[in-house]
Amino acid sequence: MAVGIEIRRATHDDYEGVAAFTETLWQDRGGDYIPEIYHDWLEDEDESHKKTFVADAGDAIAGIVQAVLVSPDEAWFQGMRVNPDYQRQGLSGRLNDACFEWAREQGATVGRIMIFSWNAASLGAARTSGFEPTTEFRMAHPKPDPNASGPDPVSNDPAAAWRYWTHSDAHEHLRGLGLAPEETWAMRELTREDFLAFADDRDDDTAVFSVERDGNGVGAAYRVRSYERENDDGETETWAEYGVSAWDDIDAARSLLAALSRDAAALDADRARVLIPETTAVVSDASYAGVSIAEEPDFVLSVALGDGE
Repeated sequence: MAVGIEIRRATHDDYEGVAAFTETLWQDRGGDYIPEIYHDWLEDEDESHKKTFVADAGDAIAGIVQAVLVSPDEAWFQGMRVNPDYQRQGLSGRLNDACFEWAREQGATVGRIMIFSWNAASLGAARTSGFEPTTEFRMAHPKPDPNASGPDPVSNDPAAAWRYWTHSDAHEHLRGLGLAPEETWAMRELTREDFLAFADDRDDDTAVFSVERDGNGVGAAYRVRSYERENDDGETETWAEYGVSAWDDIDAARSLLAALSRDAAALDADRARVLIPETTAVVSDASYAGVSIAEEPDFVLSVALGDGE
């Protein structure tokens, strides 16, 4: 156990200490994103829905993590990093405990994290801290195309999309989770009200898709956001992001993914991505439908927060 290391709220003044150890992480996988987004990522003093913690070793920042409330009783924990010079001293556990305590105070009864499947060290640390396996997903990347087509009609009916989603194999596999509108790269349980909000034509940033065949739903998805980001060449690209997808068979997959391609093109998006369940059937369906898929899945783990006793 590290002695003399304080777990406290992160500040903008901590940037240099955080960047000093995160800039060299995962260089073989494109590097860590935290140094690039730190100041925007950090909460303001008057924000109460999230809190960022650092492990302060005095002359260095030994670790960092952020907790975010994504629904009245669901917390999302992200950005866990431990300075290599301070590893194996129990810091990830102490940082997690700080998140758990904060989340309980906000009324959360469950906390979740996402870990890249290749990050074996983080997976082991998460299990040590009490997280249990929940689900796994992968991103598929339909190409924006105004002329994409599929065999089944696709509507924007939120009631039909919600009904299909709640009865789908994808819903069971993903434990009802989809990308959260409140926070990028976070997941929470989806509700009927979410689908109604996503379909609201007053919000141009979201949309709902329902694949129908012979009067029955055979697929569903929603667009959670669009945004701009800088690519590796320093150019700004527009992305369309779809929070979950579900379908019955390959024809439904083709129809739904084509609808997302058309939608992304209508947004003038350069790139698009959609969350798909990590199952052999779904991943191979997406590939069979001609859509590129991420090389590796991501894992979601959960911890029951309870009353802390």
